[in-house]
Amino acid sequence: MLVGNRMSHPVIWITPDTPVHEALNLFKREHIRRAPVFKDKVMIGIVSDRDLLNASPSPATSLSVWELNYLLSKVTISEVMTRKVLTVEEDTPIEEAARIMADNKIGGLPVMRDGLVVGIITETDLFKIFLELLGAREMGVRVTALIADQKGTLAKITEAVAGLGGNFISFGVFTGEDPTNRTLTFKVYGINKADIEKVLSPIVLSITDIRE
Repeated sequence: MLVGNRMSHPVIWITPDTPVHEALNLFKREHIRRAPVFKDKVMIGIVSDRDLLNASPSPATSLSVWELNYLLSKVTISEVMTRKVLTVEEDTPIEEAARIMADNKIGGLPVMRDGLVVGIITETDLFKIFLELLGAREMGVRVTALIADQKGTLAKITEAVAGLGGNFISFGVFTGEDPTNRTLTFKVYGINKADIEKVLSPIVLSITDIRE
């Protein structure tokens, strides 16, 4: 799966001279948490809802509402935006975008095509993919098992489940307890919990969780 398949588009953008209070209203109205900043059709930064909220006065302030509105009207996006913007191309694998976001502790990346912004991929998009990956919205038997990190182990598991008439809804392999093993999580339908447990026990190191 590539970023271009799951990015949000068209992009809602903002200008550097936009007052912070107007940007906050835009974010609330459009239900967004970040937006690229454009000047003369060129992206010069990105701003998040956290940037906007940090620029707003504390609720404990002694200023009057008129004074607050006056101060907020003077603070513009150019003063609170992030100028160094990390981006990805639309043909970037989705896991690479997730890695960049996790490593840099950011919640979204503008998506580029031929030097132009064509979308944005966000943590919300990644959460939706994660739900699909684990079949969270579908009914079935969910199994988590610790397996040996050896060639042929996954083939044995899939053959065993298919042999009982089970169909996989989701299938994911994750880091194990140490370099010699992996954690496997999958969901299947067409087979009951007892049969799955019986057929997997000789293949896996341990079944850590199984539920319907």
